[in-house]
Amino acid sequence: MVEKMKNQELITNKKPLDLQIKNGIKYFPVFVVLCVFAFLLLAPLVWMCLGSFKSDAEVMQYPPKFFPQANHLLENWKTVMTRIDFLTLTKNTVIYAVGCTIPSMFINALAGYAFARFNFKGKNVLFLLFLATMMIPFQVIMVPLYLEVYYLKWLNTYWGLIIPKVASAYWIFLCRAAFQELPKELEDAARIDGLGEFGIFWKIMLPLVKPTMITMLLLGINNCWNDLLWPLIVANASTMRTLSNGLAIFIGDRTSEYSLAFTAAAVSMLPMLVLYIFGQKYFVAGQVSSGIKG
Repeated sequence: MVEKMKNQELITNKKPLDLQIKNGIKYFPVFVVLCVFAFLLLAPLVWMCLGSFKSDAEVMQYPPKFFPQANHLLENWKTVMTRIDFLTLTKNTVIYAVGCTIPSMFINALAGYAFARFNFKGKNVLFLLFLATMMIPFQVIMVPLYLEVYYLKWLNTYWGLIIPKVASAYWIFLCRAAFQELPKELEDAARIDGLGEFGIFWKIMLPLVKPTMITMLLLGINNCWNDLLWPLIVANASTMRTLSNGLAIFIGDRTSEYSLAFTAAAVSMLPMLVLYIFGQKYFVAGQVSSGIKG
């Protein structure tokens, strides 16, 4: 009897193992493809980080060497920090990123809430017009925006950097989708309790779309942090440059210091990498919850 029970146990334990082997064989090609894509995405990043510790000769040599020489490890980082006013560039970038993102979150959330919860004449047409602006490249409206900033005397000011970038059709679309997922009964209950329309938005609805708001925060800061074109146009004074503009001096028409360019890119990338690592679960949750219903 005991022998029979042992044999039965071996049979039952064998089935899951066979199933695991079959599933492993079945999904092995998918795993290989994903590994290839991961390598293609990570290889430039790893090469950039290693290049930040190399000299120009090491970066350009062929065949390339993977690891840098020990006698040149921190020279590029010292050069980058001393050649540019790193603190001023960082301060301007933080003001630009936060100054754009925080007002943008509030304004676009209000607009998305109005499109999702209110009924008014021409709502669908107006929303389609907002969506149509997403099809227009920034380069098309770049000159008109510059002229507006010029005539308002906002060149080389934080106002000129921030104000034209606050509104976003994409963020309005994202917020509208998030607010549409919330049940109508929440509003009715809040009105019975005496809340006004803004109170319903601020105290009831907005906390329920927290993942979407954090997604806006992460992507908004990331977009402004990496923005090169708009700050280059309206904030070209040395005291108003952002990190992207200031670090671009290492690659130009007359000089190309690739090792310093790698170092500058690594310096600029580190804050956003840390921000994404700590906020990635909210980013994914916001994208999923806002994309269910459009």
